[in-house]
Amino acid sequence: MINKAVIPVAGFGTRLLPITKAQPKEMLPVVNKPIVQYVVEDLVEAGVKNILFVTGKGKQAIENHFDANYELECKLEKSGKLDKLEELKRINNLGNIFYVRQKEPRGLGDAILHGESFVGDEYFIAMVGDTIYSKNIVKDLIKAYEKYNCSIIALERVPKEEVYKYGVIDGEEIEKGVYKINNMVEKPKVEEAPSNLIITGAYLFSPKIFKKIKETKPGRGGEIQITDAMNLLLKEEEIIGIEINCKRYDIGDPLGWLKANIEIGIEMFPELKEFLKELIK
Repeated sequence: MINKAVIPVAGFGTRLLPITKAQPKEMLPVVNKPIVQYVVEDLVEAGVKNILFVTGKGKQAIENHFDANYELECKLEKSGKLDKLEELKRINNLGNIFYVRQKEPRGLGDAILHGESFVGDEYFIAMVGDTIYSKNIVKDLIKAYEKYNCSIIALERVPKEEVYKYGVIDGEEIEKGVYKINNMVEKPKVEEAPSNLIITGAYLFSPKIFKKIKETKPGRGGEIQITDAMNLLLKEEEIIGIEINCKRYDIGDPLGWLKANIEIGIEMFPELKEFLKELIK
């Protein structure tokens, strides 16, 4: 049973400046709720209710969002806005949420390592806090784990010219959409990429990943890269990649954020599509 998750949210969000100067990128709204709420809701829906946020300076808004606001709740109750009150109380009770602080940005690997004492010797989920999916990818990770009993990572096939932005895998397809991973490369040059299957930021890890992170030397950008740690883990255990069959929204830059708002907005409010058609005439 997978019941713990680690969500690193300590990054500066520099590609989204100046929006993220005082606002955590994970708290930017996608239609009617912040990015990170989508992540937490998918985890809880999949049965993963013990969640650790690895935060950093200026991330207090995340803690406040998942905490109770009694003054606001009292105001809503007195004004008869009971539907809004019910929604706030639902957010307050989304799983068992804990926080630890990464004192300096040293990469995704280091951030995940901050979850070691929280996770213990259990398999666990790790999700980046600025990526959401059009379906519950956590359920797919758990389903694959139950079949293969090893670490599982979510993959996406992207145009070859975009691979330089991501971690890329080298692997062999063992069944449709499932890959036995042999190696991973962080942000390779296009001509050196082993494939166009990229690591999306959704992982189900063996607890042995913590030992491998500790053994990992700083890599690209002077940071502890989780791809380097996973390559060390590959020497001892299998890692399976599953190709996602849904839409992924990477909200690391303004265009990605706008696209997510438009696409998800159209799903929630179909009349928006007609408005956009009129707008671009």
